[in-house]
Amino acid sequence: MVTPVTTKDLAARYGDAYKWLVTAAVLLGLTAMVGSATIVNVAMPDIMGEFGLGQDQAQWLSTAFLASMTAAMLASTWTVEALGSRGAYILTLVVFILGSMLASFSPNDTVLIFARVAQGTAAGVAQPLGMVAIFQAFPADRRGTAMGIYGVGVVLAPALGPCVGGMLIDHYSWRYVFAVAVPLCIPAILLAWMFLPTRGVAVRRSFDWLGFLLLTTAIATFLTALANGQRIGWDSTFVDGNFALAAITLVGFVVREGRAPTPILALDVFLNPRFLAASIVAFSLGMGLYGSTYLVPLFVQTIQGYMPTNSGLLLLPGGLALGVVIPFAGRLSDKVAPHLLILLGLALFGASNVLMRDADVSTEFWTFAGWLILGRAGLGFILPSLNSGALRVLDQRLISHGAGAVNFMRQLGGAVGVNLLSVYLERQTTFYAGEFNALQTGTAADTNALHRIAMALGRAGLADNAHVALRSREAYRFLSRMIEAQAGILGYRESFLFVGVVFLAALVPAWFMRPKRHVPANPAGEAR
Repeated sequence: MVTPVTTKDLAARYGDAYKWLVTAAVLLGLTAMVGSATIVNVAMPDIMGEFGLGQDQAQWLSTAFLASMTAAMLASTWTVEALGSRGAYILTLVVFILGSMLASFSPNDTVLIFARVAQGTAAGVAQPLGMVAIFQAFPADRRGTAMGIYGVGVVLAPALGPCVGGMLIDHYSWRYVFAVAVPLCIPAILLAWMFLPTRGVAVRRSFDWLGFLLLTTAIATFLTALANGQRIGWDSTFVDGNFALAAITLVGFVVREGRAPTPILALDVFLNPRFLAASIVAFSLGMGLYGSTYLVPLFVQTIQGYMPTNSGLLLLPGGLALGVVIPFAGRLSDKVAPHLLILLGLALFGASNVLMRDADVSTEFWTFAGWLILGRAGLGFILPSLNSGALRVLDQRLISHGAGAVNFMRQLGGAVGVNLLSVYLERQTTFYAGEFNALQTGTAADTNALHRIAMALGRAGLADNAHVALRSREAYRFLSRMIEAQAGILGYRESFLFVGVVFLAALVPAWFMRPKRHVPANPAGEAR
C-alpha cells in the first residue's frame, strides 16, 4: 500500500520551488484539455463538409465538450477524495488522451461527438482539481498571484487553440487538431506522479449518483431544447417537453442536494451573497469567452473568406495580450479589491463586443484584432480576481466546493452561451433575410437592379447575354446570395452586440462582490 503523501509533506521536501512544480504539472494538462474546447471551432467548416452537417448539428462538437465538462466538474471533489489529487489527475489525463485519439480517427459525427464528451468529462474533473492544487500550494498572501497563473491555462489556452488548429488544418487535416494536445499530456502525467499529493484518508464519502443524474439530465435536456427550437419550432412538443423535463430535474436536483448526506454541490456556498454575485459573473465570463471564440472564427471564414490559419492568427494578438495581463492582474488582485478589477474587465470586454457590431466583409485584419485585444485584456483582469475573490469569502471547509461551483458556473455559461449564440445567430440571420426579401416588391428600382446584375453577369461570361441571364434566373440567384450574405453580416453583428450587453449587465452583480466595511478578519485571516 502506498504511504499517503500530503501537500505539506511535498512542500517540506521541495521547499519554495514546490509551488512552481505543482503549477507546471497542472498547467501542462489543463492547457491541453481546456484548449481543446475551442480548437475545434476553426475546424467546423471542414468537419461539416466531410460529414455533411448543418450548423445546428455542428455546434454540438463544441457544446457536447462544454456540457460534459460542466457536469463532470461537480464530480471532481469526490474523485479527489477517492483517488487523491495525484490519482484523479492522472486518470483524467489518460481518459483525455483516449478521447483525443478516438476523435482523430472518428468515422462519423456520432463517434466524434462521443469522443468530445470523453474529452470534456476529463477536462471537467481536472479543472477544479488543478485550481485547488495551485491554491493550496501557494501561501495565503500570494493566492491572487496563484489564481493569475492558473488563469493562463484555463483562459489563454481557449484563446490560442484556434490559432494552432488553423495551421494544422491548412497544412494537414482537421483530424490533427484533436491529437495536438497529447504531447502535453505525457509530461503532465510524469510531473503529477512526482509532485501531486496522494489520497490522505482511507475512508471516502459516497457519491451522490442521483443528484449527478438529475443535474446531467437538466443540462442535456435544456441544451437539446435550445438547439432544436429554431429548427423545429419553439412551440413543438419535443422542445416544450425538453424544457419541462429540464425544469423538473433542476428542481429535483436542488431538493436532492439539500437533503443528500454527501451532496455533489454544497448549496451553502450560494447563501453567501458575494459568492453568489461571483457565480453570476463567472457565468457571464464563460458565455463571453467561449461564445466570442465560437463566433469570431466562423465570421471571418464564412463572411470574409479567411483560411483557417488566418482565422486562428486573428485571435493570436488577443491571446498574447491575455497572457500578459493575467499574471499582472493576479499580482494586482493581492493588493486591490477584486471587484474593482472585475468591473474594469467586464467594461473592456463589453466595449470590445459592442465595437465588433461594426464588423463587415471589408473590416481590416488589425481593426478586428484590436477589438479582440481590448476584450482579451478585459478577460485578463476578470479571472484571477474572480477566483480569489470568490474563494476568500468562504469558510475553509467550503473552499473545495466553492472552487467546483465557480468553475461549474463559468463552464455552464460557456455551454449555454455557445448554444444560445448559435440559435440567436441563425434566428437573426433568418429575420434579416426575410426583411430584405420583403423589400423586393417588383418595383422599377428592383427591375433596374436585376437588369444591372444581368448585364454584369453577361459581361463576366456567366451567360450568353443579359437577356438569357435574366431569363435563366442567374440574376435572381445572384441577388439572393447578396441578400443572404448581408443578412449573415447583420446576424453576426447582432450576436456580437448580444455578448457585449451580457457583459455590461454583469457589472451589476460584480459591484455586489465588493468587501464589507469595518468587518474584522475571520480566524483564517481572510476578509469576509
